[in-house]
Amino acid sequence: MAPPDSTDDAPAAPIAFISETLLPTRRGDYRVRAYRDPVDGSEPVAILCGDVDGLESVPVRVHDECFTSEVLGSLKCDCREQLDYALDFIKRRGPGVVVYLRQEGRGIGLANKIAAYKLQEAGHDTVDANRMLGLPDDSRRYDAAAAILADLGVRSVRLLTNNPRKVAKLGELGVRIVGRLPVLVEPTEHSRGYLDAKAARMGHHLPRGGASEEAS
Repeated sequence: MAPPDSTDDAPAAPIAFISETLLPTRRGDYRVRAYRDPVDGSEPVAILCGDVDGLESVPVRVHDECFTSEVLGSLKCDCREQLDYALDFIKRRGPGVVVYLRQEGRGIGLANKIAAYKLQEAGHDTVDANRMLGLPDDSRRYDAAAAILADLGVRSVRLLTNNPRKVAKLGELGVRIVGRLPVLVEPTEHSRGYLDAKAARMGHHLPRGGASEEAS
């Protein structure tokens, strides 16, 4: 039996705002608002381009940390490319927000993710690798993201995601989602199997073999 999808997201928990600053980056200036999640002590951030307070149909990416791709440059997934795509998108077509959550490996943590990678080396896909370790397919929670969007005054969002679970979970938490924007990047020879497994076994909106597509 597959481990259950282990997150039962409660109504958006209170979240502590810590500080906000201007952050110049290679792709331009963003505002970064830092928070502390009282549930697990993690420190999510909101990366903003423009003023979103009171706006409808705001382009929003809720992005989960991926140390292996974003820091080490791993080619096994498309997480870094999705983050780059979202940051560029809100710069071009904002005002918009990227909410960055500290949920490595679909919530299983970095060490467990490396253990799952070891099993993938033996030919198991990303779903079976987690299950062989006794871990859920996806244990991410999104109450912190919902609380951050409420704090920002965002009234409704167009969600930059390929993941139907993320759409459903945020909707259950009261985030008003008026559209979904695809984030499709070209797979590498290393990531193609991973992306195919997410499409076939987790319902992600990905064409087999990947594709480039401008979100609209």
